[in-house]
Amino acid sequence: MHPSSHLIVSWLVGQHLSERRDRVLVAYAGVAPDLDGLSLLAGVDAYGQWHHVLTHGVMGAALVAVMTARLAKDRLRVALMALTAFHLHLLCDFFGSGHGWGLTYWYPFSTWEYMSPLQWDLNAWPNVLATALALGLSGWLAVRHGHSVAETVLPARWDAVIVETLKNRFGNTHHVHPEKLRASANS
Repeated sequence: MHPSSHLIVSWLVGQHLSERRDRVLVAYAGVAPDLDGLSLLAGVDAYGQWHHVLTHGVMGAALVAVMTARLAKDRLRVALMALTAFHLHLLCDFFGSGHGWGLTYWYPFSTWEYMSPLQWDLNAWPNVLATALALGLSGWLAVRHGHSVAETVLPARWDAVIVETLKNRFGNTHHVHPEKLRASANS
């Protein structure tokens, strides 16, 4: 999956937390495994060698749990949700990163690489569908709960504008029974 897709999916994990900071921490915990993708800055060979290795495993998970617990208001709950988002990222990558991209979960203790025979390409329809569904769900939750996935990248006031726009467009979630609609039209 693309990092932006991981961000949306991970935000869904923690979206019901009351503190914005805690929701953002959980969302970015789900993107954290892709920090090893920065190995691309050292060249394509380094990327091929280290992406899905350095931070896509137990050491990355431990680091994420410790960091989120230190920064969160609701420490234990956020750390557990961060671990959930982190491992959801790994699950998505296990299937949706393309053929030949395994996960070296136990690195540096083991170089055993886990691979799925059911992998699909990064730009394949399952990833597009998963992202579209996650985006739709995040919009629906924004209308219901008053904050959106945009809070992970934008100031709070901009997120409020986005939520208000979504509420104005999609907020009428109360459906009127057709009989009541006809009765009100006839009166």
